[in-house]
Order: sequence, then structure tokens, then C-alpha cells
Amino acid sequence: MKPTNIPTIFAFSSLSLKPSSVFPYSIFDPTNKPCFNTSSYPPKYLFKVYTICIILIHIHSYISRFKMLILIVLVLVFCGNIFAYQDQEHSDLQLLNLAFSFMMKSQMMNRPPGPHEDFSLKETKPHLGGSKTTGDKVTSTYDLVEQMPYLYVRVVKAKDLPAKDLTGSCDPYVEVRMGNYRGTTRHFEKNAKPEWNQVFAFSKDRIQSTMLEVIVKDKDVLKDDFIGGVLFDLNEVPKRVPPDSPLAPQWYKLADRKGDKLKGELMLAVWWGTQADEAFPEAWHSDAAAMSVDGLASIRSKVYLSPKLWYLRVNVIEAQDLIPNDKTRFPEVYVKAILGNQVLRTRVSASKTINPLWNEDLMFVASEPFEEPLILRVEDRVGPNKEEILGQCGIPLQYVDRRLDHKMINSRWFNLEKHVMVEGEKKKEVKFASRVHLRVCLEGGYHVLDESTHYSSDLRPTAKQLWKNSIGVLEVGILSANGLSPMKTKDGRATTDAYCVAKYGTKWVRTRTIVDSVTPKWNEQYTWEVFDPCTVITIGVFDNCHLQGGDNPGGARDSRIGKVRIRLSTLETDRVYTHSYPLLVLHPSGVKKMGEIHLAVRFTCSSLVNMMHMYSQPLLPKMHYVHPLTVSQLDSLRHQATQIVSMRLARAEPPLRKEIVEYMLDVGSHMWSMRRSKANFLRIMSVLGGLISMGKWFDQICSWKNPITTVLIHILFLILVLYPELILPTVFLYLFLIGIWYYRWKPRNPPHMDTRLSCADNAHPDELDEEFDTFPTSRPPDIIRMRYDRLRSIAGRMQTVIGDLATQGERFQSLISWRDPRATSLFVIFCLIAAIVLYVTPFQVVAILTGFYVLRHPRFRRKLPSVPVNFFRRLPARTDCML
Repeated sequence: MKPTNIPTIFAFSSLSLKPSSVFPYSIFDPTNKPCFNTSSYPPKYLFKVYTICIILIHIHSYISRFKMLILIVLVLVFCGNIFAYQDQEHSDLQLLNLAFSFMMKSQMMNRPPGPHEDFSLKETKPHLGGSKTTGDKVTSTYDLVEQMPYLYVRVVKAKDLPAKDLTGSCDPYVEVRMGNYRGTTRHFEKNAKPEWNQVFAFSKDRIQSTMLEVIVKDKDVLKDDFIGGVLFDLNEVPKRVPPDSPLAPQWYKLADRKGDKLKGELMLAVWWGTQADEAFPEAWHSDAAAMSVDGLASIRSKVYLSPKLWYLRVNVIEAQDLIPNDKTRFPEVYVKAILGNQVLRTRVSASKTINPLWNEDLMFVASEPFEEPLILRVEDRVGPNKEEILGQCGIPLQYVDRRLDHKMINSRWFNLEKHVMVEGEKKKEVKFASRVHLRVCLEGGYHVLDESTHYSSDLRPTAKQLWKNSIGVLEVGILSANGLSPMKTKDGRATTDAYCVAKYGTKWVRTRTIVDSVTPKWNEQYTWEVFDPCTVITIGVFDNCHLQGGDNPGGARDSRIGKVRIRLSTLETDRVYTHSYPLLVLHPSGVKKMGEIHLAVRFTCSSLVNMMHMYSQPLLPKMHYVHPLTVSQLDSLRHQATQIVSMRLARAEPPLRKEIVEYMLDVGSHMWSMRRSKANFLRIMSVLGGLISMGKWFDQICSWKNPITTVLIHILFLILVLYPELILPTVFLYLFLIGIWYYRWKPRNPPHMDTRLSCADNAHPDELDEEFDTFPTSRPPDIIRMRYDRLRSIAGRMQTVIGDLATQGERFQSLISWRDPRATSLFVIFCLIAAIVLYVTPFQVVAILTGFYVLRHPRFRRKLPSVPVNFFRRLPARTDCML
């Protein structure tokens, strides 16, 4: 038959033909209501689909494969629009809720709704860098924070001060007065030429005077004596902004209050500056005027570095010539290894001789500088909870080999020493012939995990030789916070002394503490090198509970106000993000918004090619895949790493306390939580939501609820069977078009803490109380019994689902296991017949028949299960063998 040409097709499609004259099954007959419903579609859709069907039937014989590919994609898009046009009986969200209710219906105890709180992310327009932003870019230095003008006073030294005491000496100090604010230097005893070199900073927002007074006084028991002073008019003070050189101090003649000159001179430097000044971090601030000189160190901004961590691998091979105390029994020998607070031991040797063999690896976390040696003890288990030391040795880690790859390290023999008591004297070390065979090395090819891999801020290996070049720079401006909740009482009133901690990689930064303010303004900017875009920066806000005057002095813990995580891969390069992030904290009473923090973030890429190349590289260093660690080892090592980091940072001055480090590293996030379990279940259902929707859509196609889409799918199926080489190009081109289509709705804001995703907005108080319970528990027995029964109920349903999955898998195995000889015989005969039929029948014919059978009209279906389903359900499983 000669193929119809294009004009003929369009002429044919433009005729006033009824759909029933073309499709013999009258699927377009509107009276056939049990099979379809076309009343919800406009007539123009029916005519368009009819025209497309006629074109597709006749077009495959004369168009190119590329045009066919484009046509297939257009049909898919058209089918998607038709499906979207149809009114759905249940939305995807309703499906998720139904599934969740089915799984958790006995445990869903909805918390009464509380007052509405705004937990959303808000975009802000701050005045950055002293100039407005143009587009999304700012070009000036120190440009991610708002400029904060300060009046700086540097008191350097004095000379020729007169004697004021009866002894003819002078105990001078300097008092700087600015309105109601007063700052003082330390005083020197009996020194007429003191040198202070202290800086005072007065915020311009709080200055209520036009004159600055710098007074030199003599420290006395009853009343301090006036020596002299210098007066400055603020309108005459010069301005200085980095990178200008520091202002040179000058000598000023002291004068009395009337302006008459006195004996003595004072070297000063006074200037207007901003928080970008070099003197800002170490200066005395008027914001903390009530703080003592000793307390100033605890409120200043600081930068901390995490200790350099190594994995220490100890391969215990064997021991020789051990001397047990009891020679009448077979020794049960094992090796105990100790590194600081870490204690590991091998299994008891299977060869119960004086030459035991283990060949077992023990993994530790060590930190530089290596202050503690590795101690190995060979012990003999002589009874329950009773061991005897057969010998020990100490290995300084400074002399241990460092391995960068998986090459074998040479093993060494170490002599064992034994501590003995001689007539009540002190322990003496006795050397003998026993020795232990070890292979010890510091692993530099691993990344020591001290935080969760889901939001790690650094993925580089320990050894610096294996580091790759940085791909960019991350700049963060910590601007301010507003609406912070009062965290403590001071002098009978609620207040907050807030500071921020930001952690990315090995660099921790701590802003200064803004004393007595629920709307603190920091305006501090920090920079980090970026080596991997798939990393996360964490910023936390805390209340300083170690300042003088609070009601919780001494060993109080700094209270957490909230934290923010920002994944760098979600940021556009060279764009300045200025947003207000909600600070959320989960309490036993529910989630609470503690305030908002304003941040300015910019991720600058130095090499786009290198950054794109990073997406093809493994997430962790090569050793994690070549010589992987077990899950239990990683959990134990992560715990040890966090302990080492928290203890090391707690020893800094001012200390970054343990509770701060643990909160930033999310220590304890692996503990059981009903709320988090529900959230993870909903996340799984959300991921499967697309498959659920696709399955529902396919079920509607098979049931001919939408005849237009079903006909198009028939035609599309025929084309793909006739041109199987177009299947993969069609899939990828369709995904490409979907990605381009969704570009219009790409997220413009970085992600933030989502209370709904976390199931924190409707969590029951008892579930939250269980989440905050200690380990081991400290709750009453009745509550523990109730929670245990609830957990048993959930575990019982999970056990049933797992058992059903195992049953289906065992039925597949029983097809050829001859457990049911009749079923296996039928299956074997069916396989033989199917092999013969498929061998003599073209594949396209088999595919077309199978597809049309699956998509057959409902009038050719029956409600009973199909023959293959009936056969499969009759297959035996091992459930009848279980107790």
C-alpha cells in the first residue's frame, strides 16, 4: 500500500468524521459511562487528540528518527498536560497523609495547636559596606556587614607625672570619659613613666556628648587624686578606615579642669573608625562598660582551630614467650590498647598457648601534638572480671610511621615490660624475653569524621600532601539578631548576653558577646577557603552565662538559642544572600522560635571547571573506599573525635565550651526519637510520591478513565516498539525538557530549618519528653512501661511488613526449589514453552501483544486476580517452619 502523503493526512484529519467511525470499540461514546468520562474535557481536546492520532498512525514511514523523537516527546508532554487537567480524587499530600495514618494510626497523638508563629525565611535589604548593593554584588572591602562607627582612643603611655603620695611616688592610671561611659586602664604602682597601650572603643550610636575627656589619676586608698587631663572636641577628631595606616599617637600636655597646663604628658591617638579597624577585637567596648578588665577576655571575638586529627591503626599480630603466673592452666590472652581516654581490646586468642595469635586491627583517634603515648598491655583472663597483666609497652606516637595510601607498613617487635612489687616498695619495671608483634601507623589518607556526613563542613584527608587546591571562598557576614528570648535574669530583669559561633572546616569563629541586649548587632565578617561545594556551614547563637552579675554564675552552661545550616551547593556563585533566619530550638514543651539572625553570605568560585569536576569525585578520600571502615568503627571513632575536639577547644582562652561544640557537631542526634522517625518516614513517602503518582496514572490508563491519554499511550507504545533505539533518547530528552521547564521555579533562597518537615510543629509532649530523656533513662517506671509498649506496637507492625517481604522472596525461590513439586513442574514446563515461543516469534510482536494485553479495555477485564498472581500466591514459603 502506498503511504499517504502529508496533504492527504491533513485533509483526512480535517473531515467531519465521527470518532466512532474510526475506533470500532466506541470508546468515545459518551453514553459508555462505566468505562470513561469525557464530560470534563472541552471538545477542542477531543478534536486535537483525534488529529494527532491520525498523524501518528501514518507518519512513521517517511519522517526521520530525529523528528520522530521530537514528536514522541511532544506526545509525552501532551499526555502530562491531560493528566494534570483531570481532577484528582486525592492529592499527593493526601496520599502521604493516608499512608502515614495507616502506619502510625495508633501512635498519632496530635498536640493541641499553639499560637501561630512565623518560622519562614525572610529576605532582607541591609545597608552593606556603607553603600547599597547593586544587583546581587558588592565590591568594597568588608562589604558583607553594615558599618558601625566607633570612636577609638588609644592610651599609649605617660611621662613626667608628678608625685602625689606622701612617699613621693605615683600610682597612675587613665580614665576615659565619654558622657555616662567610663573606661579605665590598669594602674601601675610607683611608676612616673607608665606604659598602658590600651584601646577604648565607644559606639557612635550611644554617644550623647560632644566632648571626650582623658584623665590621668593617682590610685589612692580613700580617694584617687587628679593628676591632669586632655579634652577633645569630637567634631575635630579625624576619620580613619582601613587600609589606611594606623594613626600615629601624639604627646599631649596635661591640663587641669580650667585649662591651665600641668606637669606631665600623655601619649594618645584618637580617631573615628569602624569595626573593620585592627584595634577593634582587643579594644574595651562601651557596650560592655559594666564588665571588669578580667571579664573582657570572655566577651571578645576569637578564631579557633580544631586540632589536627589522625586515625591510628594498631594491627596486633602475635606475641611470643609469654610468662603466665599460673602455669597449670591454658592462658586466655588478649591485648588491651590505651590511648588517653580510649580503651580497646582484642578478642581472646584462639590459640591458648604462650605464643598467641590475633591479627586484629584496633582503630584510635589521635591529635597533634601527640602528648600521650600508646600503651599496650597483654593480659590473661584468669577468672570472671579478673585479669593479670603479663606485660606492657609504651609507644610514642611521634615516631610512628605515617601512611598516605593502602601500602603495607613494616611490622615491628616490641619488648614487653612487667611491673612487680618488691616487699611493699614501689613498682619496678622488669624486662624479660616476652615481646609482641605489631604494625602501627598513623593513617593520613582518611578524613577523620567529627561531624555527620550529611552536613560535613570538611571532607579533606588528614595528610596535607593529599589536599587539592581550593575552588573558592566563602564569606559570611554575621549582621545582627532581633527578638531574642530572654535567657536569664540579671538584677531582677530578664536579659540575654548573645554571641555567635560559626563552624566550617577546621576553623571556628566566635563573635563578641553583646551584653544585655535582645537585639544584638555584631556586624562581623569572616572568610573560609572552600575545597568542596557539597559542604555545610553551621552558625549557632548562644547566651553567655559566665559573665559577672548574672544569677547563674560559676559552672553554668551557655544556653543555646538556635542554629542555622547553609549548604554551599545550594548557593549561586558571586551572589550575596541577605536573609533573616529563624532560630528554632526544640524543648520538651515543643518547638519554640527564639528569635531571628540576619546573615549575609557569598560563595565566590575561583575556578568553575574545578568546581564542576568535584561533582565527579568521591565524596570522601580514596582510603575510605579502598580500605573501608565498618559502621561500628565509624560511630566509635566519630564519638572519640568529638570528645577530643571539645576538650581541646575548651582549653583555649576564652574557652569554647564543651556544650557549644557538641551542639554545633550535633552530638547525640543518633538517639531514638519518635518525632524524627515520623519525619524520616514522611521523607521516604515524599521520595516515593513520584512513583506513587506514576503508578496511579498508569492504573488510570489501564482502566481507561481517561480515554484520550490511553489512546495516545497506545500509539506511543507502538512507536517505541517499532523504534526501540529511540527509548533512551526519549527518556533523556524528556528529562532535559522537564529540567528546563522547572528552571523558572528554581529556589532563590537557601534552605533553612523546616518545622513541618521535622514534625516538630505537631509533636506530642510525651514524644518530646522521651526525646529529651537521658541515656539510660531517668523517667518513672510507669512512663517507661507505656513507651516500651508503644515501641513494641510499632516494632510489631514493622516485623509484619518485613515478614511479608521475606515471604514474597521465598516464593520466588520456591519456583525452582521443588518444595512444591506440582508448582515447580508447571513452572518448568511453562519456561520450556515460553522459550520455544519466544524463539520463533519476533520480539516486536511479543512486546506489542504484551503491551496491548496490559492496556486492554475494562470490558475485557475481570475483577478476579490473574492466573500468574494466583499461581504465585499458592507457592510455599518458610512461614510454616517458624515458631
